[in-house]
Amino acid sequence: MAMPNDSGHKKMASKLLSIAEEAAAKIAAQRASLTKKKVELIAIGSSTGGTEALSKVLPKLQPPLPPVLIVQHIPEGFSKLFADRMNKECALNVKEAANEDIVKPNSIYIAPGGLHMSITKNGNVTKINCHMGPKLHGCRPAVDVLFHSIARYYTGGSAMAVILTGIGHDGAKGMLEMKQQGSPTIGQDEATSVVYGMPKAAFELGVVDKQFPLDMIAAAIMNRVKSNEYL
Repeated sequence: MAMPNDSGHKKMASKLLSIAEEAAAKIAAQRASLTKKKVELIAIGSSTGGTEALSKVLPKLQPPLPPVLIVQHIPEGFSKLFADRMNKECALNVKEAANEDIVKPNSIYIAPGGLHMSITKNGNVTKINCHMGPKLHGCRPAVDVLFHSIARYYTGGSAMAVILTGIGHDGAKGMLEMKQQGSPTIGQDEATSVVYGMPKAAFELGVVDKQFPLDMIAAAIMNRVKSNEYL
C-alpha cells in the first residue's frame, strides 16, 4: 500500500485545517445569531389592580435602565396624580407622558388617562405621541396601541414587553407583534394577579417567555436588561 509523501501529508493537513476553520466559523456565526440584543426600551401594560402592582414594581427598579413606557388603564386626571406619587417613591424619574416627549434612560413615562400613547423613532431619538383616536378593547389608553408602535421601530429584541394584572386581553396581540420582532417578554403569574386576564391572554397566545410573581418582576426586568437572563 502506497504511503502519502510529505507533499500529500501537507495537502491533507491543509484540507483538514480548512474544514476545521470553516466549521468554527459556522459555529461562531450561529452563536452570534443567537446573541440577545441589548434592551433599549421597556414597555409595561396593566389594568385592574395595575396601580397597586406598579406601586410594588416601579420603586424596585434601579438605574441604569433604559426608558420605561407604561400604559395603565386609568381615568383622565388620575394618571398625573399617580405619576407624581411614583416620582416621589422611585429611584427613576417618573412623569405623566406628554406629546413630543423625547424618551430618556432612567425615566418612566405613564400614558395620560383618556389618551393613547405610541412612539416614533428617528435615528436614536424616540418620541412619544399622545393622541385621542378611537378606543381599543373599550380602552383609551390601550396597551396594544403602544406595543404595536414599538414593534414597528424596535426590532431584533431591542425592546422588552411586560404584562401585569388586568381584565380582558389588551396587550396580547401587541405583545405577539413585539415577540415576532424578537422582544423578550414577561407576564405576571395567576397567583399574584388581581385579575388574571391580560397576562393569561398573552400567555395562552404563547408570547410570554416567563411568568413571575409580582415581587419578582422588577428583578426579572433588571436582570434581563443587564445580563440577558431573567433571574
